[in-house]
Amino acid sequence: MTALPTEMTAIAISAPGGPDVLVPITRTVPTPAAGEILVRIIAAGVNRPDMLQRQGGYPPPKGASDIPGLEFAGEVVALGEGATLHTIGDLVTALVPGGGYATYATVHESNALPVPMGLSVIEAALIPETFFTVWSNVFDRGGLKAGETFLVHGGTSGIGTTAIQLAKAFGARVIATAGGKAKCDACLALGADLAIDYKSEDFVEAVKEFTGGQGANLILDMVGGDYIERNHIAASLDGRIVQIAFLNGSKVSVDFSRIMLKRLTHTGSTLRIRDVAFKARIANALKEKVWPLLERGTIKVIVDSTFPLVDAAKAHARMESSTHIGKIALTI
Repeated sequence: MTALPTEMTAIAISAPGGPDVLVPITRTVPTPAAGEILVRIIAAGVNRPDMLQRQGGYPPPKGASDIPGLEFAGEVVALGEGATLHTIGDLVTALVPGGGYATYATVHESNALPVPMGLSVIEAALIPETFFTVWSNVFDRGGLKAGETFLVHGGTSGIGTTAIQLAKAFGARVIATAGGKAKCDACLALGADLAIDYKSEDFVEAVKEFTGGQGANLILDMVGGDYIERNHIAASLDGRIVQIAFLNGSKVSVDFSRIMLKRLTHTGSTLRIRDVAFKARIANALKEKVWPLLERGTIKVIVDSTFPLVDAAKAHARMESSTHIGKIALTI
């Protein structure tokens, strides 16, 4: 067996700021603790929370690596004490609270899943952050059911492309918002029943018209700002709104009377700080209910672009341009 290296390349945040603060450094290869596995990373996903961390607004949870990166895929190269779910040589994809922008990382074995058959390792690396988030917020917290109308904002983001496909696969009518005709067309190609160009249309009026005045049963929102009150207007009676981010801010003035009059539920969550056991439950649900869809090609991982690990700054610049459709990957 080839000996493992003692040092690795990782991407550090030299100071809070723009993409250029992401710099390659040398770090010691981590050792897996009890129940953990060590993975030689082949590809890692780039996500909005990574940008927030780079800007200084989203520090890693206590005990997590200060290296950015919430998801990766690669080869298992070492096992911690008691780790039995995977074997050395297995290809896995994993969700982590940090550490993904590196050539090696550790993860609790329960938060890693086998690479779905038929998918490349790069595609697999782009699954965890968005699929864990969508499953836990749309289906577990949001309770989406077949036949309901589901509205997702940011339809061509990693979250959006995942949410459109999963909601459609499980029998919902899907509405997505996106900026511009090209992005709206991409939403429709993924299965959305209606795509609304938020740059030229009022999504509230479009949702009301599409649903015959009923509104959306469930709304997944990462925009915040004035969308918070507009979501309340666009929601149906007994509608649910799940908040997962605030790209336009979290402090707004809202008329809460609609929550009473329409019996709305407005909830939200963040995944990064949740414990290993919580993420393991999501992993098990995904393996049972979503992995077969991925392996059959019913649901696809939408890859926008790939960049070498050392060009992480260019990957962040691509995300900040908001011209991407789907996920951005770093490759080793």
